[in-house]
Amino acid sequence: MKYLLTYLKGMAMGAADVVPGVSGGTIAFITGILDTLLESIRRVNPSLIKVIRRQGVKSAFEYINGPFLLAVFGGILTSIFTLAKLITYLLTHHPIPVWSFFFGLIIISVIHMLKQVRGFSLTRLVLFIAGVAFAWGITVLNPIALELTYFNVFIGGSIAICAMLLPGISGSFILLLLGLYTSILNAAKSFDILVLAIFASGCVFGLLTFSHLLSALMRRYHDATLVFLTGLMLGTLGKIWPWKQVLTWRENSAGELVPLLEQNLSPMQFELFTGQPAQLFWAIAAMSMGIALVWGLEIFAGKKGQ
Repeated sequence: MKYLLTYLKGMAMGAADVVPGVSGGTIAFITGILDTLLESIRRVNPSLIKVIRRQGVKSAFEYINGPFLLAVFGGILTSIFTLAKLITYLLTHHPIPVWSFFFGLIIISVIHMLKQVRGFSLTRLVLFIAGVAFAWGITVLNPIALELTYFNVFIGGSIAICAMLLPGISGSFILLLLGLYTSILNAAKSFDILVLAIFASGCVFGLLTFSHLLSALMRRYHDATLVFLTGLMLGTLGKIWPWKQVLTWRENSAGELVPLLEQNLSPMQFELFTGQPAQLFWAIAAMSMGIALVWGLEIFAGKKGQ
């Protein structure tokens, strides 16, 4: 039952990672598994060879918390392979409720994370503002168009997985900025084993390097790191705002027109400029569902810790 719950949390992380602008790391944090995930990944290092030699493979597997890692990454991969088509469809045909759900989820997650911080200082305020500014800066960058080479896929995987571990920064959005998002998503939908294997290799490389840094920061400067990460989450809200007007378009590697530059609008402006319904009722309902989900997880975690 314990690992089934972990598997479901992994699925939630995977579902978030498919959406540009939403981080699997955010889901890991609000479900209470981020610290364990970072510590487990951190133990996969050269010293693991000594553990294998002295105590055997089984002990080494337990040392890195293998069952936990299998459950998490099994859930992530399940979501990526099974939900890629569904989420792509929903983002194409029902974008406002989808973005509204994640907008509500991020807002309540920011509040949830700030509640974990024990006191504020000028330094932490500066870190929070720096996190907001950094994330906002990333969201307004124009996408580039990297050629779909094996090297670029490897590099894209290593960078994106680092972002996926960070609450607030979306790995999918990093791939979007690199011009690789559509190609990787298509590879997942069509089971292109070679591209996926190279991407996965890049992810493993990124995990085994970046997780050590983030884990050390969380252990030594927990509250300061948490404040910065919360700023990152808040800074991405502009990207997740449900009502947008596309200013310019670009052609992706599949020859499809996709948004390049967008501007945020109020619901009334959205109806005026686009001629489409703002779907305000469904937006509020979806946003409330996102808030309720995190609130429920917080209450559940609180009762479990008593």
